[in-house]
Amino acid sequence: MSEAAPPRDPAESRSPVDPVILETYGLNAVQVAERQRLDLDNVQPHTTSRSIAEILRTHLMTLFNLIIGVCALVIIILGRWLDLLFAVAAVANVIIGLVQEYSAKRKLDAIALLHQDHIRVLRDGTLMSIHREQIVLDDVVELRRGDQIPADGIVISSRGLDVDESILTGEAEPVPKRRDDYILSGTAVLAGTGRFVVTAVGEKAHAVKIATESKRYQKINSELRRALEKVAFWLSMALLPITAVVFNGQMQAHGGWSEAISQGWSDGAWRDAMVTAVSSVTAMIPAGLALMTTIAFAVAAVKLAQTHVLIQEQPAVEILARVDVVCFDKTGTLTDGTIAFHSAAPLDRRGLPTTWGQDPSSTAIAGTEPWQQVLAWFGNDELANPTAAALQVPFNALPRHHAAFQVQFSSARRWSAVTFADDAGDLAGHWVLGAPEILLDPVVAGGIEAEQLFAHTDAIAAQGLRTMVLARAPLYETVVDGASGPLGRGERLPNDLYPVALLTFKENVRSDAKQTLEYFHSQNVGLKVISGDHPRTVAAVAREVGMHVEGDGVDASRLPQDPEALRSVMATHSVFGRVTPEQKRAMVDALKANGHVVAMTGDGINDALALKKADLGIAMGNGAPATKAVSRMVLLDGKFDRLPDVLDEGRKVIANTERVAHLFLTKTAYAVLLGLFYALLFWEFPFLPRQFSTVDFLMLGCPAFFLALMPNTRRYRPGFLRRSVLFSIPASLAICLAVIPVSFFGRLFGDAPAGIQTAATLCLTVVGLWVLNVALRPLTLPRIVLISSMYVLLALVLLVPISQQYHLFAMPSAELLAATFVAAVLGSGLVELGWRFYAAKVETPSASAASTAAPARG
Repeated sequence: MSEAAPPRDPAESRSPVDPVILETYGLNAVQVAERQRLDLDNVQPHTTSRSIAEILRTHLMTLFNLIIGVCALVIIILGRWLDLLFAVAAVANVIIGLVQEYSAKRKLDAIALLHQDHIRVLRDGTLMSIHREQIVLDDVVELRRGDQIPADGIVISSRGLDVDESILTGEAEPVPKRRDDYILSGTAVLAGTGRFVVTAVGEKAHAVKIATESKRYQKINSELRRALEKVAFWLSMALLPITAVVFNGQMQAHGGWSEAISQGWSDGAWRDAMVTAVSSVTAMIPAGLALMTTIAFAVAAVKLAQTHVLIQEQPAVEILARVDVVCFDKTGTLTDGTIAFHSAAPLDRRGLPTTWGQDPSSTAIAGTEPWQQVLAWFGNDELANPTAAALQVPFNALPRHHAAFQVQFSSARRWSAVTFADDAGDLAGHWVLGAPEILLDPVVAGGIEAEQLFAHTDAIAAQGLRTMVLARAPLYETVVDGASGPLGRGERLPNDLYPVALLTFKENVRSDAKQTLEYFHSQNVGLKVISGDHPRTVAAVAREVGMHVEGDGVDASRLPQDPEALRSVMATHSVFGRVTPEQKRAMVDALKANGHVVAMTGDGINDALALKKADLGIAMGNGAPATKAVSRMVLLDGKFDRLPDVLDEGRKVIANTERVAHLFLTKTAYAVLLGLFYALLFWEFPFLPRQFSTVDFLMLGCPAFFLALMPNTRRYRPGFLRRSVLFSIPASLAICLAVIPVSFFGRLFGDAPAGIQTAATLCLTVVGLWVLNVALRPLTLPRIVLISSMYVLLALVLLVPISQQYHLFAMPSAELLAATFVAAVLGSGLVELGWRFYAAKVETPSASAASTAAPARG
């Protein structure tokens, strides 16, 4: 019998396509349908939020849940159904967590899908825009500046196509792509245009795993999660031996193992031992801590999404609270991103305006002079960047001749160019549109003295205007370092350039920019304006929105290359102009090296490197697809004034989670100490599971729910785990020193176990609520109401008959009741002393002021 043939790759079953027809017309509808039927489309894993499997695993597959499950099984076997409240609460917590996070996932995925960028493909001879997951094998995809490449393929045409492959290789240099070059998914187009044929789609793409990981799940530096994971790890290691000690101690307290065995396990004492042991062990588990953290992150992400802010990875919410420096570009942040033409003035051969001394805005721009026709060509280019596109309205006399060659604009080069051949008459030559700095090189500028031109452009930039120069070079070819060609393949300027016209542009300052920057200043968040424009232009706009700027800003072209020197510059200056994309990334590195947590905003492909390097990359919703892909947050409507609300939400999450953690870790610490104490002394544990569950609800469950939603603008401070330990250890010792004497006096006075349990529950809850009191400080009216409500609930639990029956409470003797009252007061006093110790160690006047004096928003 012959062996079964190996499964055939569906890609081998598709119908072949003639390469010439493919390049000219693309796939037809029949070929597309065939590839979709064979599952040869570009469906990729959605990584905006966690998968359902990850959510289930996070909430269910934990050691804590395993221990709770075993304890619940013991209670069920013993028939003590009313003591199962701890398990019911644990299951309810898990269900709530699953529902909350799954609901958040659906909302975030829907928003992410709605705002994903489309891609252009050639089908049936027509370019059409489709969702990137609708791309199929052999599709012809058109690429433009700013596009993120959706699949692997082979280039079939290129017009100055430069690709950023740093997401795969780590190298920041643009990689030119020509016909027959391979191109990989996840990379981004920096400049130029081109087309490629898709050779691998979906999960079979060579770079999809690397690209997906780089785009979405770079490891976030989350102190909160690291601390919780560390607590969970050590507690998990300690729980197994502690559980053994506790069960042995309770068995010994109820007669011992030999007594239970000799009586054939028929006596009820060992059953009571098992129940009290379960009560002790389940109290040690902070089951709700990780749950509350996850829910807080999910709720924050959904809340921000409702205000048009998409969180692409939930732990990024924590970084919002930690940010202490925000870097942003002038364009699209301080200004609304719209660029308008302002004026144009022809220049003489020396680079001086022929209308020197006149108002540039009054210079006539109508006409058909060669330089005006060239500007019309730049403005009407379908791939023009926003600055060049602003030339379309004022200059409309298009040349009658076709361009022989062109170079697309690149942020690294800061210029674009077009060449008209000899037959173009007066237009013949190389025309370069770019920053005035293109004339700095004497060889390129043909020896022209450009100092007067630069002085003039500096004066214009000081008014907040952007300047550009149109320059021209003769048509003859040049040979430099053995490389011939009119424009050095788009990487090198032609020689003998001379200025032809000076252009100015203006941007509209956002009406909300000043208020937003004032808020950041009030929160002690540093601000860095990093722009590719002239430093004086950037400084003028920064002053207009209320920033304090010394001098004319820093010219990044003169920044030191040494990292240590750059760190010093970044520490002392706030406004930078003429910044290249690589310098933006270096600046972010320098700020991080200075100990800052950096947020970087951006919208262009030139911002992608810096966004990826920052602790929190924030992309504008109208930005380049590649920029949004590497960010962790997207401002869907592109409004900079969303950031204060974002910062507020992050601080609320981290500060409230820390308060909740204080309470949970205090509960775990005192439960471990009490469990070991009673086990080692062979004393009966003074709580039933149902009683401990009620204490948990009053001290933790109910307050934590409200606490996670309370406003809290306290600035983030490092050292979460240290502060939690310093808070929980003194508080847990105070609780133990209050509860243990109650048991001692109960045994001394000969009270029944039920009376001792009632007194211990009263004492534990009263002292525990004082822990809640200090954890919520500074006290506000809502917090006072919350604490008072818990005291009222405690009174109802102790006095309502049905509650007494359920909890198996019995009135303690007068002596024990008096001792309980004294122990509770002394225990609360010890908690207060522990709080004073904690405040002296970790609280600072500035931190306290930040938590109370921060301006309210919304």
